[in-house]
Amino acid sequence: MSKRVLTTESGAPVADNQNSATAGVGGPLLLQDQHLLEKLARFNRERIPERVVHARGSGAYGHFEVTDDVTGFTHADFLDTVGKRTEVFVRFSTVADSLGGADAVRDPRGFAVKFYTQEGNYDLVGNNTPVFFVKDPIKFPDFIHSQKRDPFTGRQEPDNVWDFWAHSPEATHQVTWLMGDRGIPASYRHMNGYGSHTYQWTNSDGEAFFVKYHFKTNQGIRCLSTEQAQEIAGQDPASHQTDLLQAIERGVHPSWTLYVQLMPVAEAADYRFNPFDVTKVWPHADHPLRRVGRLVLDRNPDNVFAEVEQAAFSPNNFVPGIGPSPDKMLQGRLFAYADAHRYRLGVNHTRLAVNAPRATTAENYGRDGFMASNPQGRRARNYEPNSYDGPVETGRPLSAPLAVSGHTGTHEAPRHTKDDDFFQAGELYRLMSAEEKSRLIANIAGGLSQVGRDDVIEKNLAHFHAADPEYGRRVQEAVHALRED
Repeated sequence: MSKRVLTTESGAPVADNQNSATAGVGGPLLLQDQHLLEKLARFNRERIPERVVHARGSGAYGHFEVTDDVTGFTHADFLDTVGKRTEVFVRFSTVADSLGGADAVRDPRGFAVKFYTQEGNYDLVGNNTPVFFVKDPIKFPDFIHSQKRDPFTGRQEPDNVWDFWAHSPEATHQVTWLMGDRGIPASYRHMNGYGSHTYQWTNSDGEAFFVKYHFKTNQGIRCLSTEQAQEIAGQDPASHQTDLLQAIERGVHPSWTLYVQLMPVAEAADYRFNPFDVTKVWPHADHPLRRVGRLVLDRNPDNVFAEVEQAAFSPNNFVPGIGPSPDKMLQGRLFAYADAHRYRLGVNHTRLAVNAPRATTAENYGRDGFMASNPQGRRARNYEPNSYDGPVETGRPLSAPLAVSGHTGTHEAPRHTKDDDFFQAGELYRLMSAEEKSRLIANIAGGLSQVGRDDVIEKNLAHFHAADPEYGRRVQEAVHALRED
């Protein structure tokens, strides 16, 4: 029996639903990839008015202070002087559940920082994990569909969750993070934040570096067991919101120290694995952490809806000295985030107080649209170039150009020497204590044992075996024991 053919919305057959189109192997994404753009744009419009992902969130204002000189690596204005402070707004969130879900659940946490710099707003949109489940944005809508409430049962279904992971071996590393102790933070204050993706810094001489961000909590890591989380979620579904609000109100201001890992651009091509693969971390032995500054949150929003629900972060909000890398997931998010906000909040969402620049003024020719409040009027021109003293281009790119080569097409990400999907998951497992391993095994087995199809279970077990023989054996034994009960 022949299989049904996957098509676009217009009915055209899809040749490749696993890899988005790039400018050569490892190059940036192409605007001409109609399937990718259509898929992401439609995904952004599946829910109104709630966010499709990261719906349940909390936020606070504060500042970022530079503590160490990094001017040799970036000419970003807000990082150019030790002691300089920049106002910030930070939004934390769960990922999969709806606005009415509980905070204390096993789920990654969003960690988004908006820097109100003197050269415009810089948004760093990350998670509390340094890796992610998939490495190509064309798979993101499918991934989220598998984790969301099933359209028939109205609840998250283990069959869907584990079936997607069974067909996505690159998810093994993040699954190991998620099912381990750090899968349920005790609060937003007691977890790290990561940029997760690889970005680019450029210094004043035009020299470029690839960079990864690490926000290390100064409160210490604290996590909840599955049993503790279930009890807390029943007592106070908004436990993380309560904790953050009350801590700041009583003058206990949470803080994080920002570190970065830096890689000279020339090193990336010959690195032993693809450095732009968001399912992998850069070993600290290769690229040690370099301290940059301190993030402090010291003021709660006055109105959660106006300032937290309407906060819009987009990774394409760069400032001079900072730009993107060829990370395929990042490249997809450069489009998808801004598109989601234009749909959900309207084309003028950047003029809302929480999203508008604070240390400078936005000067452009955007006008009209839903909820327009732009004071431009009378004889102000809304085109460029013009002869009437309107804002003009600088001719200075924000970051260094990315090198590209090869042919356009749907390419798998480039493979390097140690570019398998399981090696780092095994390394993470071997770093755990005996107690941590036992809890990890119990968490995985508790979910995987509920899957109805044996072939899905076996595919997932194969991933854990590939990561580490002991890891695979223990998960297999635990799953089989639970299914026999």
